[in-house]
Amino acid sequence: MISAVGRARMMTVLPPVPEELATRGIALRPEEPEDDGFLSRLYVSLRWPELEPAPWPEAAKLAFLREQCRFQTLHYKTHYDRAAWGIVTDSGIPVGRLYLHQTSADLRIVDISLLPSHRRQGIGSALIRAVFAQAAAAGTGVSIHVEVFNHDAQRLYERLGFVAQPNDTGVYRRMGWPSPAGRTPCRPEGA
Repeated sequence: MISAVGRARMMTVLPPVPEELATRGIALRPEEPEDDGFLSRLYVSLRWPELEPAPWPEAAKLAFLREQCRFQTLHYKTHYDRAAWGIVTDSGIPVGRLYLHQTSADLRIVDISLLPSHRRQGIGSALIRAVFAQAAAAGTGVSIHVEVFNHDAQRLYERLGFVAQPNDTGVYRRMGWPSPAGRTPCRPEGA
């Protein structure tokens, strides 16, 4: 087991891709500068539904979302300097991203996103379970922030074992998956 000091200083690594995904051609590789165009398209695909009703010209919506993507990237790179930046691929074609940041107490899922064509196929769930395995091996829990209005994602995270953290306010809800040491054992019914 790695000491708390050692974990705080280590670089975050991406988890191995579960066999169930690998056999389908799904892989996870480090992000490269050439991925910028894909990452912008991914961001637009995630945020477009929010802007769709706005009475702006399509070009203005796209320009706004691309600028927001740039701000988000700057925020992530500034606040998670030791993060692992992963690109999810399907047969070598980028289809999503998984960003992780390991600290001594927590493996944070900074972002997990898939193109609409690859959602609801078990890819995100399998990747999150791989993150759980990585965190358990490091002796930490897992955390993620989800927008309070993103009910689909919240339901998914709850099904996977995340619990909403108390006293969380604002537009994001912090959810946590406890470390193995913090888990209470399951008791048989009637015990």
